Amino acid sequence: MSNKLHYKSTIGVLEIKLENDFILGLKVVESCDNVSEVTGYFAQVAKQLDEYFAGKRTKFELKISPKGTEFQKKVWAELLKIPYSKTKSYQEIAEAIGKSSAQRAVGSACNKNPILLIIPCHRVVSKTGKLTGFACGVDRKEQLLKLEANRCFQDNL
Repeated sequence: MSNKLHYKSTIGVLEIKLENDFILGLKVVESCDNVSEVTGYFAQVAKQLDEYFAGKRTKFELKISPKGTEFQKKVWAELLKIPYSKTKSYQEIAEAIGKSSAQRAVGSACNKNPILLIIPCHRVVSKTGKLTGFACGVDRKEQLLKLEANRCFQDNL
């Protein structure tokens, strides 16, 4: 049985879908009707999201179970390797999974990423470094990258 929780963040309301203490989905939604009580695994997810948005968490330690094709899962596994505050190009991801001419397919897999933030598709940019495509809008992608860059800048002071 899956449960949903709505979490208010700096990039909008996030809907978290859980099943048996695994995150199946994390996405931005326009609004929420119901706010679940934050208990059990939801509490752990909310705590880590709070820490991320406060600039205190650079890596999530949560159980995920994304549903997708084998190709999408390969892309998402590669995205999980992108360090906090760093970016990679769609081309670099395609090459890393052994499909050097599949940049567009990588972009499509990023767009279909069911677990926003935790699978960091916001860290994928064009090969020129331009911010392109993001399921929740390029403005939110920029906001997340700035959040991460600011945190790393503070660490170096």
